[in-house]
Amino acid sequence: MTSPLNGLKILDFSTLLPGPYASMLLADMGAEVLRVESPNRMDLVRAMPPQVPCEGGQVSAVHAFLNRGKRSIALDLKRPQAIDIVRELVREYDIVLEQFRPGVMDRLGIGYTALSAINPGLIYCAITGYGQTGPYAHRAGHDINYLALSGVASYSGRRGQGPSPLGVQLADVAGGSHHAVMGILAAVIARQQTGKGQCVDISMTDAAFALNAMSLAGFLAGGEMPVAESQWLNGGSFYDYYATSDGRYLAVGGLEPQFLQGLFTALGRPDMASLAASLRSEDQQKVKAFLGQTLASQCLAHWCEFFKTLDVCVEPVLTLDEAVKHPQLQARNMVLAVANGDQTLLQPGVAIRFSNASCTPGPAGTRAGHHTVEILQALKYSAEQIDALRREGVIKVIN
Repeated sequence: MTSPLNGLKILDFSTLLPGPYASMLLADMGAEVLRVESPNRMDLVRAMPPQVPCEGGQVSAVHAFLNRGKRSIALDLKRPQAIDIVRELVREYDIVLEQFRPGVMDRLGIGYTALSAINPGLIYCAITGYGQTGPYAHRAGHDINYLALSGVASYSGRRGQGPSPLGVQLADVAGGSHHAVMGILAAVIARQQTGKGQCVDISMTDAAFALNAMSLAGFLAGGEMPVAESQWLNGGSFYDYYATSDGRYLAVGGLEPQFLQGLFTALGRPDMASLAASLRSEDQQKVKAFLGQTLASQCLAHWCEFFKTLDVCVEPVLTLDEAVKHPQLQARNMVLAVANGDQTLLQPGVAIRFSNASCTPGPAGTRAGHHTVEILQALKYSAEQIDALRREGVIKVIN
């Protein structure tokens, strides 16, 4: 089976997490991705521990994951010769992905207007914190800032304690990366119909704001202001995490009547099911107190065995080392061994399945500029020209 995105060629100028994660998803599905990296300003993700061996050196394990299946050319975009190379490449690459602040690519001479004049079918996706327009367009930010301004953080966390930093970068990945992939693929479909490319403007704050799906819809329609532990899904009901006697946690999430009845019957209190279904806050607090006291009476292993055959939406909170060994995630091949030079490297797997296509992640990401020579050779640059560009600092060559 072929990969679903065979034939798409992406020129990726992004760094850090959102853009590289997006282009990794596309590469996993078969797109050809070429990263354009700076020869003298390292992507900070490359420095993150732990470091793992790669061809001829070391690379961050995170970087090796985010950049699997991609090639890398190292160009100093402040040099006119490097801009000339980009303009040549864009004739062959039909998608550009970038993550600079608005206007940076335009000042370099390779913004959407300039590149689309060379390739009218170009799809150009810009991921930024706040979008290409608005008073915050040029403002700096990170995931925690986007979650703050979008309202997500205001009703996440515990009452009286305030919001808590998440273990995953929600605005970056669910907001920036996934929305970028959706926007790019929608633009590809539109181009198939019209023959024209377009610019896709992704704001991580916009995307995080839209992720307030249930709470925001309720607020806009009825003015109900969510706060921490006030709603069914943010700790205001029994739908919550509960400590066990050994300091571990269980997630209890069975909202539907059949799950409620099964859960509380198994715990010897079938009468609690009606309280758990109640919309009254005082009823929910009684249920939470019961669950808290009951589940704290035994260790996690006891409860895992207790709930093993019960279909009531109760699961243990696993650590990462436990999650990678879980039979469900193993059955879904969610940990893969990818090529890494003459060795392999374990990485997170691909979360999309196709019945008539395959996703086969490429080799782990390697050092900046690893493919510079082969890319320039494909553009018909001679060995002398390549060496001159190297000596002038326009490119970085990895031997």
